[in-house]
Amino acid sequence: MSRSPYEGTDEGAARSLAVIGAGPAGLAAALAAAVRGSRVTLIDTGPQAGGQFYRQPAEELGARRPQALHHQWRTWERLRDGLAAQIATGRITHLTDHHVWCVERLDERSGFLVHTLHGPAQEEPSVVRADAVILATGAYEKVLPFPGWTLPGVITAGGAQAMLKGGLVLQGRTAVVAGTGPLLLPVAAGLAAAGAEVAALVESAGARDVARHARTFAAHPDKLVEGAGYVAELMRRRVRLKTRHAIVAAHGDGVLEAVTVAALDRDGRVAPGSEQVIRCDTLAVGHGLLPHTDLAEALGCRLEGTAVAVDDEQRTDVHGVWAAGEATGVGGAALSLAEGHIAGCSAAARLAGREPDPRAWEAAATSRAKSREFSAALDAAFAPRAHWAEQVTDDTVVCRCEEVPASAIREAVGELGATDARTVKLLTRAGMGWCQGRMCGPAVAGLTGCEPVPSRRPFARPVPLGVLARAGEDLPDE
Repeated sequence: MSRSPYEGTDEGAARSLAVIGAGPAGLAAALAAAVRGSRVTLIDTGPQAGGQFYRQPAEELGARRPQALHHQWRTWERLRDGLAAQIATGRITHLTDHHVWCVERLDERSGFLVHTLHGPAQEEPSVVRADAVILATGAYEKVLPFPGWTLPGVITAGGAQAMLKGGLVLQGRTAVVAGTGPLLLPVAAGLAAAGAEVAALVESAGARDVARHARTFAAHPDKLVEGAGYVAELMRRRVRLKTRHAIVAAHGDGVLEAVTVAALDRDGRVAPGSEQVIRCDTLAVGHGLLPHTDLAEALGCRLEGTAVAVDDEQRTDVHGVWAAGEATGVGGAALSLAEGHIAGCSAAARLAGREPDPRAWEAAATSRAKSREFSAALDAAFAPRAHWAEQVTDDTVVCRCEEVPASAIREAVGELGATDARTVKLLTRAGMGWCQGRMCGPAVAGLTGCEPVPSRRPFARPVPLGVLARAGEDLPDE
């Protein structure tokens, strides 16, 4: 048995763990580690725990039945109550409204410094010292542009869901939900239940795409029942379900007024003459999720594709760093809970100088394997449609931060010889704005004709120069 680098160190310092993110994975990890003796600091950007999946309305809103906006409510209650119990014992410190901009690795003995910003303007710095880190940073939405996508009233599917869950707010009165992926179903059902007229749910995948993975889906009857429940609810509310269709354009004079949808042929191209205009004041559009890997990349963690690479214990290849949840591959709440539990068990054991016993997470490992199989089938069945870039007109803004149109990207490729997204970025400034390419990155890569490549950045979010100048002055005691 190999000797743990934590052996022989001071117990109080050696057992501190920082968990970044308080969604399903982060909560499961923090609880698993805390009940096994670790001192845990749970750091999250939200005002309350839960992440996007368990996002809760502010108490001031006085929501009488917040459970109506969620499924798996009992699981959330167990996580919430468990967190409260561990906070009461002092095993978990929960830092809300703290935005992590950098995780600094010192050495194997000294651990890590987690740099955060908090306060009303997110400009007040603080530092958390930890001997190990679990990254449960979640995912963000993939955005693919189309003519009119910058109009007020066009939002992401996850954005519409966040407004409803967290603010009890509807973007408008008449909505179209469009794109691809299983997220569209709960978004459409949630908007309809909250009082919006959902004029249509437009899904680019078709029955054949789903049928190719029927055997895998059939092995997960609970997921099928959940999906069938959403479909039944939408049919009861007479929502038009348009499969094998896509948004062609959004229209309006300064604000969204209508969208054009069209049928897709076998190759994923718009079928001529199939266009149809649907009146609406809200378009919630989503094309899947991408893992949030900024902190992992800055630490030097290896990626597999767009996700953080981990072993069976959820360890990255950087000593003292675990990762769990959507950051290691998008797969839903059940997968995130399983991975978080495994990461927490492993980290707690190794921080205590013990070799982890895989029997401690045997059930979670089984759930992880099944969930990964299911999510892989979903990814294949609901992949963004081919040839989407053909509907992006030259005057369509692709990079909103720098106002770069599709014509500039096509010019960089066709006339200036760019063959990758980084060269396009240097020639056009696409991706150099406030979001650092998080919004436009997949679109720029698609228009360039290359695969998206993660960009390793030293910071995960913009940081005031004054904070950088003072970094290291007020470090926490060892």
